Amino acid sequence: MRDVIIVGGGPAGLSAALILGRCRRRVLLIDAGHPRNAVTPHMHGFLGRDGRPPGDLRDEGRRELAAYDTVEIWDGRVADAVPAPDGFRVVMDDQRRAKARRMILATGLRTDLPPIEGFSEFWGRGVHHCPYCDGYENRDRPLAIYGQGDTGKGLALELTAWSRDLTLCTDGPCDLDAPERERLARHGVRIEERGIARLEGEDGRFARIRLRDGEALACAALFFVTGPCIPSRLVERLGCDVSGKGTVRTGEYEETNVPGLYVAGDASRRIQLAIVAAAEGAMAAFAVNTELLREDTR
Repeated sequence: MRDVIIVGGGPAGLSAALILGRCRRRVLLIDAGHPRNAVTPHMHGFLGRDGRPPGDLRDEGRRELAAYDTVEIWDGRVADAVPAPDGFRVVMDDQRRAKARRMILATGLRTDLPPIEGFSEFWGRGVHHCPYCDGYENRDRPLAIYGQGDTGKGLALELTAWSRDLTLCTDGPCDLDAPERERLARHGVRIEERGIARLEGEDGRFARIRLRDGEALACAALFFVTGPCIPSRLVERLGCDVSGKGTVRTGEYEETNVPGLYVAGDASRRIQLAIVAAAEGAMAAFAVNTELLREDTR
């Protein structure tokens, strides 16, 4: 019986494992090795690591955890996880099993790309979803926004902080009313309603949108509106409450409605930054250790 099982080896999971290792807790960190930001060549907005490859953080985090003899790492995928009378139990794809008094889910989210040719090819190489992560590198350049309705309009207006050469591509008739259109125009956002055939690029990087009528829209980068968040299947399996936006409802210290279960990182917030995920992992670890201390010193 371990103290804590952490599922997910990104910034949130590594941070939680580090804090708990320093608390001398018996920790099992399980990592499937498929981070959401794997396609991104550089991580931004992380103090002390701005512009470095995201894989560096994971590699260095693992090296740091090796100094703590109560922390163990399993590489692989969790096939199932269930609450148990004495905590939680997990079963791996390879049938390894483990149990712990508490659990932290730090599995992140999955990004579903629009079903348009070229989106997956240029994902992370000129096609992005987060202006905070990739807006600065594309500042003052012609940018496209792919989205509809209020969310498309909102992303377009958000991007005015980085560029004033913006085109909102709605891939069909735009459903914005006259005042909303006027607001976009007032801030220099053009609306392109023609259908999109595919995305094209040069030297492996996105360069233009090819419209269905054959015309090309040249732009330095494309930012798109993501759909509802898609959390790990373990979220449903463990019985977590999920918001209408697909994120897990958590409290002040990342606790969920399931006693003893915490969710940290992208799956619990709409602010999906690596540095925020790391902070949430540390907060969850603090809460878990505090809870275990109270339990052990009753």
